[in-house]
Order: sequence, then C-alpha cells, then structure tokens
Amino acid sequence: MPRVVSLILGGGRGTRLFPLTRSRSKPAVPIAGKYRLIDIPVSNCIHSGLNRIFVLTQFNSVSLHRHIYNTYKFDPFSGGFVEILAAQQTMQHESWYQGTADAVRRNIPYFTDKPYDYALILSGDQLYRMNFQEMIRTHVENKAIVTIAALPVAEAEARSCGIMRIQADGKVIEFEEKPKTQEKLNRVRTDTSWLEKLGLKAGGRPYLASMGIYLFNARALVELLESSDATDFGHELLPQTIANHRVQAHLFDGYWEDIGTVGAFHQANIDLTRDVPAFDFTSGEQPIFTRPRYLPCSRLGSATVKNSLICDGCIIGRGVVIENSVIGVRSIIGENVTIRDSYMMGIDYYEQAHQVSENQRQGRPGAGIGAGSVIERAIIDKNARIGRNVRVINDTGIIDSEETSTHVIRDGVTVIPKSAVLRDGVVI
Repeated sequence: MPRVVSLILGGGRGTRLFPLTRSRSKPAVPIAGKYRLIDIPVSNCIHSGLNRIFVLTQFNSVSLHRHIYNTYKFDPFSGGFVEILAAQQTMQHESWYQGTADAVRRNIPYFTDKPYDYALILSGDQLYRMNFQEMIRTHVENKAIVTIAALPVAEAEARSCGIMRIQADGKVIEFEEKPKTQEKLNRVRTDTSWLEKLGLKAGGRPYLASMGIYLFNARALVELLESSDATDFGHELLPQTIANHRVQAHLFDGYWEDIGTVGAFHQANIDLTRDVPAFDFTSGEQPIFTRPRYLPCSRLGSATVKNSLICDGCIIGRGVVIENSVIGVRSIIGENVTIRDSYMMGIDYYEQAHQVSENQRQGRPGAGIGAGSVIERAIIDKNARIGRNVRVINDTGIIDSEETSTHVIRDGVTVIPKSAVLRDGVVI
C-alpha cells in the first residue's frame, strides 16, 4: 500500500457563507442537523483506508479543534490521526496564509517528517462520496506527477470552476480557472460523445471541472512549492505544472456539491429531505462519521411531518407542521409552529429550570422556536431564540439584504445568526 498523507484545506474566511462563519470556520459549519462539513472529507479518507490527515485552518478554528478532538480517535497502534494545523507566526513567516498553495507550503515540515509517497489535497466545504483508492490507482497507472479529480458540468457551472481540457488518454493539456468569456469557454469545451465513450453520462455537460481534489507525488509537491511563489493551486500552481509535467484527470460522475454559498448550503440540506436524496447519509456501507452524542429520542406531540429529517433529542409540540426541512439536535419547537423549506441547526444544550425562569423574568424567549411562529425558506443557526408568533417568511422576495443583529438574507434565504434573539411578534 502506498503511504498517503491527506491535507484538508479549511483556512479561508468563508465570506460567502457569512454569517454561518461568523464564529466558526467553514469546515465546522453544521450540516444535516448533526454533522459538520469536516466530517465529509475525513469520512471519505477513512473509508479509503487513509488515516493520516491534517486539517489546515486559520480563521475561527476553536470549535473545529473541539469537534475533531471529541470525534476522531484512532487505535494507537494504527498510526492514524486527524490533526489541526492552524496558521501561526514563525521566524520565517509572520503573515496569514495567502492562498491554498501557500497554506500547504507553510506546512511542508509536518508532512515531510515521514516518508509519504503521495499527498492528497482536499477541500473542507464539499459534499460527496469518493473512494480515493481509485484515484490513487489512476495516478499510479499513468505515472502522473499530479492527478486532478474531474466532474462533467454544464456551462453555467463552468464559469465558477477550474475547467480542464484533456487528451484521449486523460492527460490534462490545459487548465482555465473560472473562465468568464465565451472564447475561453469554447477553448476548454469537451465533446460530450467523447466523454460518454470514457464512461461518463455527460449529456448537456461538456466541461470537465476540477473538484478541488488533487493527488501529488509527495516529493514533487514539495519541489513545485519550493521552486515557485504561487499562492493558489487553481490559479497558478496547476497551470504551471501542466506545462512541464504529466498531469492526469481522474473522471468522477457521482454526487458532488461545492457548499460555498448560503444558497448552495441551504439547498444541499433541503435536498437531503427528498424521498430518494442524491446524497444519502443513511448509507450503511460508507457512513459519515461524526461526534457521538448521548441524547434521548426526539419527542413529537401530534405533529405533521413531511419529507423532513428530525435529529436526536428534539422536543416538538402539538399542532406543529414541518415540511421539507432539517431539524437539528436538541431543537425545541413550540405548539402550532409551521416550518417549511428550512434548516434549523439545533441547540447545544438543554436549558435548566432556573435558566427558563430567568428568561421569563427578563421577557426573553427560550432557546428554540416559540408557539405560533412561521418559518419558511430559512436557516436558523445554533442556539437562536425565536419568540411566539414570529414570522420569518420574506414575503417581499428580497434576494440579499443588509445584515442586522437579528437576521440577514442571502440568495433569497433568511439566515438567523447563532444565538440571535427574535422577540415575540417580529416579522421578517
């Protein structure tokens, strides 16, 4: 077996996911009610037999540290680990990471202290399942220096991705990062009939997009980084490498979603509630691992629930209607509440009797959603307090709004920030 070290990149500011990233890094954002985004690439690595994993971060990494420490504990004889490499000042560097390639360059000593054969570079904000052993096989058989996971996409998606042009043997001969002009798009367009001969059902998707998953020969990666001042893989290092080395495409046609924006994040969660979701967390063969919690079963009082996910430890009152929604751990929902097309992340702790009394004395809503409220097309972040008869419906159809202390609208989705308080009767 080749010796592989995995490097998961999660150091960006996550500005497109704000305010979900106000107090946490992108990989720590909760998904599907009980997981974190970081659980996706880590689980893929574990199922692929890769258990030496570094996570590179620099913004708001405290909750990510806590989650990884409480979740991933390997047999001490296996040599496995999931370890955080947070940005730090050194005698050589005093600034933040300047990009994805720069983040890896700054951490070369940590993955060269052992004789690894390959370095697998992954993103911390994607939803997919992949057997990385198949990618390693593609890399070895083609004697590549770098192998890039490639997914067929339509033109609308191609404008926001790194697009590759390949030869018949899969060698990458051109890489265009986020092509905006029609001329650039035409140059990297691939004939779909040819893609279908390679085993991809590419109908209407004539572009091969980089999935942000790269496999390098470990020694070559170090040499490439040390001989270049490139700060980003997609914009700089990969185009430079294609000109002088064998770069291979590993074709993939399963479910893959880049969860980079509030709209994409919201839709990815709502899609999980379908009768047959494109990405299924209930897969028995390749489950997604996360922090174990010792929570009671959820309690529902004559509620109507359609196409929704209800996580552990929830208390849901009488007359509640929940449709096409994800309800996170420990969520508390009062009587006659309606929730549609929404993601409620849940609550970190149950309030004790004295806390409930103090809330009532101060006229502050308890954690969760108060009786009679209506929530539609929204994301309710952790520990939010929503009072009685609140309406979060965005009935004027605002796409993007200015941020307030209680909410912000992004991509038409209303986001109630972590620990925000909405008093009784508020309408958004």
